[in-house]
Amino acid sequence: MGIIFKNIANLLTLEGAAKKQGRRVQVEDLSILNQAAVLVEKGRIAWIGSSKKIPKQFSKMNLREIDLRGKTVLPGWVECHTHTVFMGDRAAEFEMRNQGVSYQEISAKGGGILSTMRKTREASLSELTSQTQRRLEQFVAQGVTTLEIKSGYALNLKDELKTLKAIQGLKGIRTVATFLGAHALPPEFKTYESYLDFLAKEVLPQVKKKKLANRVDVFIEKGFFPVEASEKYLRKARDLGFEVLIHADQMSLSGGSEVALRVGALSGDHLLQIGAKEIRSLGASEVTCVLLPTADLYMKSKYPPARDLIAAGARVALATDFNPGTSPTQDLNLVGLLARLEMKMTLPEVIAAYTVGAAHALKLQNEVGSLEVGKSADLLCIDQDWQTLFYCVGDRSDKLVFSRGKKVFGKLK
Repeated sequence: MGIIFKNIANLLTLEGAAKKQGRRVQVEDLSILNQAAVLVEKGRIAWIGSSKKIPKQFSKMNLREIDLRGKTVLPGWVECHTHTVFMGDRAAEFEMRNQGVSYQEISAKGGGILSTMRKTREASLSELTSQTQRRLEQFVAQGVTTLEIKSGYALNLKDELKTLKAIQGLKGIRTVATFLGAHALPPEFKTYESYLDFLAKEVLPQVKKKKLANRVDVFIEKGFFPVEASEKYLRKARDLGFEVLIHADQMSLSGGSEVALRVGALSGDHLLQIGAKEIRSLGASEVTCVLLPTADLYMKSKYPPARDLIAAGARVALATDFNPGTSPTQDLNLVGLLARLEMKMTLPEVIAAYTVGAAHALKLQNEVGSLEVGKSADLLCIDQDWQTLFYCVGDRSDKLVFSRGKKVFGKLK
């Protein structure tokens, strides 16, 4: 049975932003239709247009009508960078950082990622899955219909596979798994080079064979994974058929964005420390610049040069970077507000970054990120005007969320 969503006051299709591949987005690229309707068949959009001009051929179909009673509708949010699968918290380390201890110092003392590693290794698959499912549902309640989740808190073969299996066990919306075994150096290895060699030879083939992920990430940073060995590792991952992406230039200008350009990465994420040279190169590339301002807030860092990247023609995405250490928040409103206040992004740019830009970061731009015929029927329906988005931190106004045409959150009145 098909579905016809009727009485939509304002429909933001983002068609214009999609045609521009998420670059230099203006308000007109939101492609807003007034008094609109959306027809869905088998989870995909079959038609979009005026509520008064529904084609006659659809009147003969067995359609379920959903009256949205003047709501605003836009594409479901695409949350393209999270570390949602983990156990425990690092609240004590938050206090340490707040008192002046650096992230690198905490890590050197066995804290940071290694502290989460111990708890994640100890957890069963069912415990990990149920905990992660609860977090997923918090994202869905905000309108997220596509959620990327990285592994990287187990750092050995058995438990990295376990965390990826936990992602596979999630229900409700589309999830995208990323293998981030190269997140930190586990205690079983003495050098980053030897660990990367282990990941390339022993772990990646298992991830590929078991079809647990098709994306590989690495944390390139001073005191973490070095440039040369990381690039070699990413090229091996690409040879195995993985897409690649990079945690790049977050704490120092360590060369991550340059590696992203050389290996043709889907995205370079963080990008706080880049300068004019890197900005020009990223602006002329297909690398999506994933900006994570809540991590910058928690780390008391400067913010990425969003305005310069956008002016250079770069495609920008936004995400929470949700994790237990450096961005322990799932609040999309806070992300968008920081993007507007601290990075001087316009509201249309923020909306496009959380839809079209994020879809490109996941290589799902032909599936999600805009509402167009043939794409997935992932709809976020809100009562307020679209201009009130990313304005109020902690906003929990009523929402209806549909993934592939199926309601996954909210109540129909």
